[in-house]
Amino acid sequence: MSRWAATRVVVTGGTGFLGRHLVRRLRDEGADVTAPSSSECDLLRPEHARRLLSARPDHVFHLAARVGGIGANRTHPATFFRDTLTMGMNVLEAAREHSVGKLIQVGTVCSYPKVTPVPFREEDLWNGFPEETNAPYGIAKRALIVGSMAYGLEFDLRAANVLLLNLYGEEDNFDPSSSHVIPALVRKCLEAEEEGRDEIEIWGDGTATRGFLYVRDAVEGLLAVAEKSESPEPVNLGVPEEISIRDLAEAVAGATGFSGRFRFDPAKPNGQPRRALDCRRAEELFGFRAGTSLRDGLARTVEWYRVQREQERLFATDPAAGASARG
Repeated sequence: MSRWAATRVVVTGGTGFLGRHLVRRLRDEGADVTAPSSSECDLLRPEHARRLLSARPDHVFHLAARVGGIGANRTHPATFFRDTLTMGMNVLEAAREHSVGKLIQVGTVCSYPKVTPVPFREEDLWNGFPEETNAPYGIAKRALIVGSMAYGLEFDLRAANVLLLNLYGEEDNFDPSSSHVIPALVRKCLEAEEEGRDEIEIWGDGTATRGFLYVRDAVEGLLAVAEKSESPEPVNLGVPEEISIRDLAEAVAGATGFSGRFRFDPAKPNGQPRRALDCRRAEELFGFRAGTSLRDGLARTVEWYRVQREQERLFATDPAAGASARG
């Protein structure tokens, strides 16, 4: 029988990208999952957080936050800071009040200092200020780690904290105004191919490096942390490999069939110069190692988005047929 059978689980942000995959996996394992949308449960309101956790679930995965790419972070820094911190504090307080079994907080690689030895090790998290374009969001997430530690010391709240690498995969956000780099590149490449354009603009000079964690691997990591973690000390969840944005663009072009060229705009921000994680602690403590290569993950992501675009086109021309295709 599954370890999660009949376990009562709450997932905040359960209708988001990572949340949908996590909720689906938990339900497949037999868990009793509650994952309300933000319209059903507004975590900016403390009474909503208290109501959500009033049944004293065995596990709470706190994924909800105000998130977006570099452009969105630059446009709404105060909103990202305020909402992410407020939602997290309301969940922490409700978890204390109702004595939940364990709280698993999902943090971000954006919390690391701008200048950090590569690969990033968990003990370096506190050694400086994050990269400026997403510092407000990264600091809010960092503060919630400290909050969970404090609630553990004073109120015996059991908590675990993970620092997630950049995620990608099926059901990602492909909205150009708020998407992260992989879905943004996938969309740009497919649209350029469809429209017969041979050039794509990319922010920055292409030299910044990133690591990317396939969303289904992230889910397996979260389950391992929830089952085995006994400390609120943050743990990196990702892959050790890094790739430059320039090379990533070429990889996405290969996956989409785009044969044109890229025009990099150095006047736009690169973001943090390098991001690569030391993932040894997660493997030592939880036996977690991501199993999906970037090539395979990109292929699955592109195929999913191609199907979505075709369904959207079908719906635009024939709503009845489009609804049928969507199931």
